[in-house]
Parts: sequence; C-alpha cells; structure tokens
Amino acid sequence: MADWSIEDVAARFAEAADTGRRLPRVRVQGYFNVWPELARDAWEAYPEETPEYRPLPPSPHAVERMLETMRWMQWLQVEQRHLVWMRAQHWEWKDIARRCGGCTRTSQRHWQRAIQTVVDRLNQARVMAS
Repeated sequence: MADWSIEDVAARFAEAADTGRRLPRVRVQGYFNVWPELARDAWEAYPEETPEYRPLPPSPHAVERMLETMRWMQWLQVEQRHLVWMRAQHWEWKDIARRCGGCTRTSQRHWQRAIQTVVDRLNQARVMAS
C-alpha cells in the first residue's frame, strides 16, 4: 500500500465509528423474559413506542479493521482521542469546538495535528517493515 494520508486515516476512523455503531448491543447473559408479549389495543399503545430498526451487523473483516483502528488511538493523548472520535461520528465543528472550549478553526487544527500523528506513525511503521 502507498503512504497513508490524512484522508485515508480519517476515513478509517469514520468507518470504525460506523462499525462500532452497527455492532449488536451487549446484554447480560443468563437473564431472559418468559412472559408473552402483550397485545395492546390502539388506544393503549404509547405514541413513542416505535420499532427500533438497527442496521445489519458488520462483517468480521470490518470488525478487524475497527480493532486495528482502535489500536491507533493509543498513539494519541486523551483530548486528541475525544476530538478524533467526535469527528469520526460526524459531529459538527461548532459542537466540537463548544465541547473542547475553543473556536472552530482551533479544533480543526488540533484534529489535523492528531490525525497527522497517526499518519506519521503508520508511515514510519511501513518504512521499517520494508
């Protein structure tokens, strides 16, 4: 593979966030409900009881890429991890800036510096491996 770029790494973080969202929910093992589902009349049903549609679960290859991407997070500081993950989840820059306590452009520069750290480490590891 060619050298990693900022766009490649940002896309991998976005893919990892999407894969994590699509994973099945974790439930406590051993507990289940034996009661039958109650059939409610229309006037008994709550208006907010809408069925929850979850996307298809991710493929094993997507989970492996997500775990590899999560290992990259260890190269970042805690604040940088939060920033990168919020952007991977498609937060708006103004919301990220509000959460980090700075302006939008400063948050963008911090995000770019964090992604560049990962890019440098990946490219350095690729050069050493060859």
